[in-house]
Amino acid sequence: MKHEVIHTNNAPAALGPYSQAIKAGNLLFLSGQVPLDPETMTVVEGGIKEQATRSLTNIKNVLAEAGADFSNVVKTTVFIKDMNEFNDLNEVYAEFFGENKPARSCVEVARLPKDVKVEIELIAVL
Repeated sequence: MKHEVIHTNNAPAALGPYSQAIKAGNLLFLSGQVPLDPETMTVVEGGIKEQATRSLTNIKNVLAEAGADFSNVVKTTVFIKDMNEFNDLNEVYAEFFGENKPARSCVEVARLPKDVKVEIELIAVL
């Protein structure tokens, strides 16, 4: 199957040898987004709420580049550094997804790139 690389300057450049997203047929696979400011490539200041907001804003911008939005999302995977911050994460997550509640996994991990508190990846249908 042929695929297309999706890239926007409104989200952080990849930190390694991968793409921001890949469109394959009517599916869109977004790589994990961490809370980096795309202009400075630095981690946003603040706690889990600020970091989740930046990660989801980055996702919003990659989705837009592919002609999609949060209503197209069918599955997310959330990696969180501290499960004690799960409720705060959910508050921000709900603001972005609204009535669209995709399938989701949330996993506590020991460490994430740049020592951030959250990373979110997803699959969307176009």
